[in-house]
Amino acid sequence: MASICVFCGARPGRDPAYEAAATALGGWLAKAGHQLVYGAGDVGLMGHVARACQEAGGDTFGVIPTHLLEMEVGKTDLSRFVVTETMHERKKVMFTNSNAIVVLPGGAGSLDEFFEVLTWRQLGLHDKPLYLLNIQGYWDPLIDLVDHVIAQGFANPSLREMITVCTDLGNLQTRLAADLAG
Repeated sequence: MASICVFCGARPGRDPAYEAAATALGGWLAKAGHQLVYGAGDVGLMGHVARACQEAGGDTFGVIPTHLLEMEVGKTDLSRFVVTETMHERKKVMFTNSNAIVVLPGGAGSLDEFFEVLTWRQLGLHDKPLYLLNIQGYWDPLIDLVDHVIAQGFANPSLREMITVCTDLGNLQTRLAADLAG
């Protein structure tokens, strides 16, 4: 069983496709025998991923800092529920307990999580696969920004190669299976 860390919004976003993708991802993780590692909230896309994984019989590992227990409605009925003191600890526990990272649409927190694990990879601190699930082109501006950073000489072209962009769940499933097998 692989453990897949999912970073995503604590809000549902405006496009129903985001919620549908989160639900489909959660269900697929369970059916594929993967453990979901996520931010332990029961709101927004986080809640959809977790509930779908649970409903499909999946293993769930949630990590939430004390100060977000109320705001993100800490989902205490998970297979494993960890409460940390800080956001940094949350990211570290999630990352440490995963084999790969998937980023669904989200806000500033998801961007923070994405850039932290991308930076760690750039520095050679890990080689875990990192996927952007680019539903409805949500991450297109982020991809353009990374390309701009490279074009302006602030990163090597290898930075872009550290990010696998998947436009749908089928593409993600194929890439994830290949990367975990290889």
